[in-house]
Amino acid sequence: MKRSEKGSGRPLGIIIVGASGDLAQRKIVPALFALYCQGFLPRDFHVYGLARTPMTHEEFRARLMMHLTCRYVPGESCAARMAEFLGRCYYSAGQYGSVDAYLDLFQMMRGIEGRQAVDRIFYMAVPPSIFMQVARALGDSGLVACGSRKEWSRVVIEKPFGRDRASSDQLVQEMGKVFTEEFTYRIDHYLGKEIVQNLMVLRFANLVFEPIWNREFVDSIHITWKEPVGVGLRGGYFDSFGILRDVMQNHLLQILALLAMEKPGDYSSAAVRDAKVSLLRCIPPPALDEVCVGQYAASPKGPAYKGEPSVPCDSLTATYAAALLRIRNPRWDGVPVFLDAGKAMNERINEVRMRFKGVPGNIFGGQVGELPANELVIRIQPDEAITMKVMNKTPGLDLKLEKTELNLRYQTAFKEEIPDAYECLLLDVIEGDRNLFIRSDELAAAWDVFTPVLHELESRRIQPEAYPFGGGMPEAAFGLARRNGLSAVQG
Repeated sequence: MKRSEKGSGRPLGIIIVGASGDLAQRKIVPALFALYCQGFLPRDFHVYGLARTPMTHEEFRARLMMHLTCRYVPGESCAARMAEFLGRCYYSAGQYGSVDAYLDLFQMMRGIEGRQAVDRIFYMAVPPSIFMQVARALGDSGLVACGSRKEWSRVVIEKPFGRDRASSDQLVQEMGKVFTEEFTYRIDHYLGKEIVQNLMVLRFANLVFEPIWNREFVDSIHITWKEPVGVGLRGGYFDSFGILRDVMQNHLLQILALLAMEKPGDYSSAAVRDAKVSLLRCIPPPALDEVCVGQYAASPKGPAYKGEPSVPCDSLTATYAAALLRIRNPRWDGVPVFLDAGKAMNERINEVRMRFKGVPGNIFGGQVGELPANELVIRIQPDEAITMKVMNKTPGLDLKLEKTELNLRYQTAFKEEIPDAYECLLLDVIEGDRNLFIRSDELAAAWDVFTPVLHELESRRIQPEAYPFGGGMPEAAFGLARRNGLSAVQG
């Protein structure tokens, strides 16, 4: 089904495993409702939730309704649309690893759908630790279409995909016994964000950037991710992974791959992902002294990480990390790449900052001194924008230069509603478009970058540097940036 063929296609059943959780109720189902309101779901579709919590269909629908919004259907018609959509949502309780739970689910679906051929999407909105037991139970129940059957079954799994290269390989191998690579969609919701998707358009649909997108003109690249909140009630989950696995190995590395990869042969999913894999394989693992880790401490703005619910009092898990990466290929060799990510920081921001080299032969030196470098800033969130920082003469009789911004703010430049990342990604799953999903060799290449230093941090029991809740970067991160000539890195 293509976007131009709204409402077409075979009947579709969307099974959400873990339907009682926040991910399902706050992200997945609202995204499906948004697609429904715009006519992007097949005419004959149903949403089935499975989780351990006992619930009736009506109780399930009441929970879902709390998080539905009228972004695409304002006014009085929204209530009717909600009722129509929720009338297609059903619930079945059961244990995630139980074959009987999925057989019960199948009987319920058969009673609703009849015996017609139905395409199915299985969305695993559950912790990664139980992906494999869910997949085995699905396979053993016979619920997954395979072989010569004309209908298809696709599975969506959320990051993190394993804890290191070895566990990731095992997950890929075990999941592959039930769902082949062709029907596996590894979702990184950052790839669904509008401005991340625009990275390729910015680079390859504008002639002005390609000649300067290389080591001859670029001085450094800084990709940052910060949020002002702590882990809160997610302490148990977060402490099992930490910021390097939760954000840096996936979100930031994916952004870097799109930013720095070579131009693919075309816009097909195979060509784009081939280009990303080639880039990732050019990044050697950082040494231990090229990585620093931090952990937030108590301040008037919030509690210490170790004081959060479900976090051990002796935890060494990093809530902040910075890493210096190098790309060993002809385009980028010698350009330092600084990644950093942290929770309980002083702001909410995710942006790419590409700093260019200084202007040679400054003819204005006597009047204005040293010219600051140009910068391209791509702000992914909040307030999506692309900004080019350039020098201009200020109005007046004197020669006075000032750094100004050529600013494309999405909210003012475009009238269209910016879709949620999950809306975009779920529609791609329905259509079978794998462009924004992570292939197994791409996953392996990403883990190869960080697995060695993750093991070293853990084996040496490196103590994270404390930083105050609501504060800026730890001092060690500033030191790492200064040692490598990244004086423009800001905390």
